Amino acid sequence: MKKIIIASKNPAKIKAVENAFTKVFPNEVFEYEGVSVPSDVPDQPVGEEETLLGAENRVNNAIKSYKGDYWVGLEGGVAHSDNQLEAFAWMVIRSSQMQGKGRTGSFFLPPKVAELVKEGMELGLADDEVFGQFNSKQKGGAVGLLTGNLLTRTSYYEHALILALIPFINEEHYL
Repeated sequence: MKKIIIASKNPAKIKAVENAFTKVFPNEVFEYEGVSVPSDVPDQPVGEEETLLGAENRVNNAIKSYKGDYWVGLEGGVAHSDNQLEAFAWMVIRSSQMQGKGRTGSFFLPPKVAELVKEGMELGLADDEVFGQFNSKQKGGAVGLLTGNLLTRTSYYEHALILALIPFINEEHYL
């Protein structure tokens, strides 16, 4: 049995990793462990580079402290685009031999949420305030609130994790 270290204790992120690995490797059995490690970026990363760096740092910090076969870092971020605030996330998956990266699609945040984030509030807290929720980032997240749960944080992250696993299922082209 292979062990997957997920650099998060967020249930939505853990479930996304479980779903992606199960779909990509249907004949394998995995043990999953969510761990808390720092991203070494602000709580609300801004921009592609800072968000990707957060996911990479989570993987690096998990590798230093936890034994496993795969390490997974997930980091949600925002970016300014056309006077709006766009939300997205980066995924990084590493084994002893290779690394894969994947990015979610993006969506634009409502003006009230965007304003709170621009003032320094983390997206999940801004969502909770605007939508009258509690701890929404561990449930459906902003994408769930805005799509009526047609997409949830778990399903939203899952496709990007599958994309990050491409090198692992096509090793001959990536090693």
